[in-house]
Amino acid sequence: MGGSVTSSERLDALRNNKPDDGAMASEPIGGKPAPGMRAPVFTQAWEPCAFLHWPVAVDAVAPLLPPGCTADTYEGRTWVGLIPLVIRRVQVLGGGAVLHITTFIELNVRLYSIDAEGRPGITFLSLDAERLVPVLVAQSSYRLPYKWSRMSYENIGDEHSWTSLRRWPGPVGARARIRMKAGPPIIDPDPLTDFLTARWNLHTTLPGGHTASAAAEHDVWPLHEATVVELKEDVIAAAGLPAPSGDPHVLFSPGVTARIGPPILVRRHRSA
Repeated sequence: MGGSVTSSERLDALRNNKPDDGAMASEPIGGKPAPGMRAPVFTQAWEPCAFLHWPVAVDAVAPLLPPGCTADTYEGRTWVGLIPLVIRRVQVLGGGAVLHITTFIELNVRLYSIDAEGRPGITFLSLDAERLVPVLVAQSSYRLPYKWSRMSYENIGDEHSWTSLRRWPGPVGARARIRMKAGPPIIDPDPLTDFLTARWNLHTTLPGGHTASAAAEHDVWPLHEATVVELKEDVIAAAGLPAPSGDPHVLFSPGVTARIGPPILVRRHRSA
C-alpha cells in the first residue's frame, strides 16, 4: 500500500467510478492515510519495493473481490499488480522485533477495490513469502492468502532482482523472476501512478464471509522510473486471472516504513 501527494484536481480525476448502489461515495486517493485508523498492530519497513502493473477487465476481477467490494477503475479499466519487495524490521507495537521474521522477501499479486463504506484499497490474491512463520500468522489473523515460497533478492547498483518458487499451499511450483533497473526519481507523479500506489487500506474476507478493512499509515512513497530487464512469471495466472500480455507499467521505490491497523468489519449499506 502506498501514496503520493496530489493536487485536488488530480484527485478528482482519479475517481471515475462509484461502488454498488447503497454504498457511500468513495474517498479520494491522496498523500495521507485514510482517516480514523485505530491503534496499529505492527510496523514493518518495505525496503525496497517495485510495482509492475497491467490493465485487466473488470469482469475478470469481480469474482475475486471480497463480498460487497467493487473493482476500482481508472479511465474505465482496473489493474492487476505484481509487487516484489523486501520486508524489514517487523515489530509488534509495545514489544520488540518479532523473533525470526525481522527480514523476509515477499511477492504479492494484488487488485484495486472499493469497499461498501467507500474506501479505496487493495485486495491481495496471493502473497508469496520466504518465511513460514509470517505466512501462518498472516493467514490466521488477517486471513491473507500468504504462500510459503523459496525466494531470493539481489541488488547490484541500480539493478534489483527477485525470484520466487512456491512451496505451500498451492498451486505448488508457481514462480516468478523479476529483474529491473531503477531510474531517476519521479518528482510529479501522473494520475495513473497515483491511482496504482496511493492506497491506505487492504480489504480481506474473514471467517463467515465478512469483509474487513485494515488501514496502513506511512510516508509518501519515494518513486523512481524503472525498466524491466527480465520478467518471467505465472503467479498471476495461478491467482485466477488471465496471464498478462504486453509491457507492464513499472515503478521502483527505495521504500517506506508502515504502521498497520487491525482488520475492522466493513458495514454493509442498504439501498433506500
